Amino acid sequence: MKSSPLPSQRRYMPGLDGLRALAVIAVIVYHLNPDWLPGGLLGVGVFFTLSGYLITDILVSQWDTYHSFKMKDFWLRRARRLLPAMLTVVAVIVLCSLLFDPSRLMALRGDVPAALLYMSNWWFISHQVSYFESFGPPSPLGHLWSLAVEEQFYILWPLMLALGLKYMPKRIVLAGWVTCLALISALLMAVIYVPGTDPSRVYYGTDTRGFALLIGAALALVWPSGKLKGQASAKARLFLDSIGAVSLLLLCHWAWASNEYDPSMYRGGLLGIALVTAIVVAALAHPVSHLGKLLGLKPLRWIGARSYGLYLWHVPVITLTTPQVDTDGVHVLRIILQLLATILLASLSYKYIEEPIRHGGFRHWIAGIRTVVRRQARWRWMPATAASVFFIGVFAGTVHLYVAPAGATTQAAANDGILSGKTVPPLHGTVSVASKEPKAKPQVSGGSKVQDGVKVQAQTQAPKNAETKADTTDGAKVQSDTSTQQKQATSSADVGAGVTAIGDSVMLDVQAYIQQAFPDAVVDGRIGRQMAEAPAVLEQLRQNGQLGKTVIIELGTNGAFTKGQLTDLLASLKDAKRIILVNTRVPRPWESIVNRHLAEAAAQDERITMIDWYGASSGKNSYFEPDGVHLKPKGAKAYASLLAQVLTKPS
Repeated sequence: MKSSPLPSQRRYMPGLDGLRALAVIAVIVYHLNPDWLPGGLLGVGVFFTLSGYLITDILVSQWDTYHSFKMKDFWLRRARRLLPAMLTVVAVIVLCSLLFDPSRLMALRGDVPAALLYMSNWWFISHQVSYFESFGPPSPLGHLWSLAVEEQFYILWPLMLALGLKYMPKRIVLAGWVTCLALISALLMAVIYVPGTDPSRVYYGTDTRGFALLIGAALALVWPSGKLKGQASAKARLFLDSIGAVSLLLLCHWAWASNEYDPSMYRGGLLGIALVTAIVVAALAHPVSHLGKLLGLKPLRWIGARSYGLYLWHVPVITLTTPQVDTDGVHVLRIILQLLATILLASLSYKYIEEPIRHGGFRHWIAGIRTVVRRQARWRWMPATAASVFFIGVFAGTVHLYVAPAGATTQAAANDGILSGKTVPPLHGTVSVASKEPKAKPQVSGGSKVQDGVKVQAQTQAPKNAETKADTTDGAKVQSDTSTQQKQATSSADVGAGVTAIGDSVMLDVQAYIQQAFPDAVVDGRIGRQMAEAPAVLEQLRQNGQLGKTVIIELGTNGAFTKGQLTDLLASLKDAKRIILVNTRVPRPWESIVNRHLAEAAAQDERITMIDWYGASSGKNSYFEPDGVHLKPKGAKAYASLLAQVLTKPS
């Protein structure tokens, strides 16, 4: 079945392909390493506004030609454009997971049908799956939430636009109403969002992200590509290029200087980005724009034409080829190979799947494959065999997906459950409130020595066969002094009596080791704790008489926090003589943000000592559980020894 051709007045705008290229490059760079481009995810917002413009431009052009929409043809074109590549990606992910990492299959049980139904965003919201604050292996389908938002828009928007065009013939008036809808969506985002908490609800929601699409739609109503003339005065051209270039530079600045944990992003920031993107689109869409010609250069057009495939493939490639525990820093070779694999897969998908089906339909695509096979008689058996193996593998993976026993849940999935509010037995320690007695008595070895690159100084047991060698200068033999050991133990006890430590599940991992060295220390850890909860915890400890003069704060594992939240927390500790902040190692985008805030705070207050756990654990994969965050006993001992070094030093 063939769809009706688009109206003849629509023209190709190469500059918009260039904008697509820049947007997808920003997103890919962010996912490769967030520190390189902290605001790279803003590229998704650029896609939304661009999509809103192009889709509405198509629909308005069709309305002007036929005075109606051919809904069936429109949705068929959208299906041909989007479904084949997406189905291929999902099938490959299921097959690869089955063959190489079956532990992922449990997590995919909900992600796969949600992706196929273009409901990923609402699936993640309803199951409290965070885009920003989840542990365990990230889902290779997590990025499909944005496609779900767009597809939901494609279903609803033509119906709404048809009513608008019918009852509001003046386009400027209709554009005004569409802009009002966009403002309502942006306002809804600002109202729902709570600073210092996980922003995934407003980040995923169609209702709270729709403004970016609607801003593009409003632009198409007043700036339709088919009515833009190919001639303009020199002043008009200069103005168009200038405002477009400045807006494009502003987008680049935001991509570099902002991040998704900045509260201002959800209280007008993303709306501002959509408006600035609309200005860039308006400049690029005009046929006289020099900026459009610049962004329409062949390399950018090539990337832009394949941007959909690049977006689809890059997350699975990165996710499936990056180890979960990786403390060795940036692997340049791995990143190069991931990029090459993404480009190769996107290119193959574009040439052999997307374009043939988009222009000729599925039947035409099948017929083309048959023609090629007939020309090469010796290859006749290969496509059938390959297809059979592929689909049998996908079928087996799908069956495994839904009949896998409940006990097959991996630790990573359990961690996801903890962070999403589900009831899951604690995996690391026990939830502890102001606990003074450890449930286990780990043996912290005595003597001052280097253990895994971390110097151990606080001990509660004397080392076996502890003695010092004779001093060859005076010949006096020096043996282990029992009284010295007793003094050290007494000193540790005295130190511990004034120490209060609060933290999250990482604190639970090291709790027993801290209390072994400092039995009188008060340790309060809770799974999933955020910085925003810390003031209330400290206030409760103060009321209970358990807040010491030395306060240890280990927070940031579960998500970012603002400078203001950290400043308010430290201000509430005005009675503390010493504050110890421990930075974090967590393979998530907020890691560098958290550590930067902690370092800046330490530099501004002489009471604060900063413990660099991130640096101390560099290259120590053996310290960590498979999630790359929680600690094995070896890592917990090293962590506790860092605390002991600081606590036993004079303040």
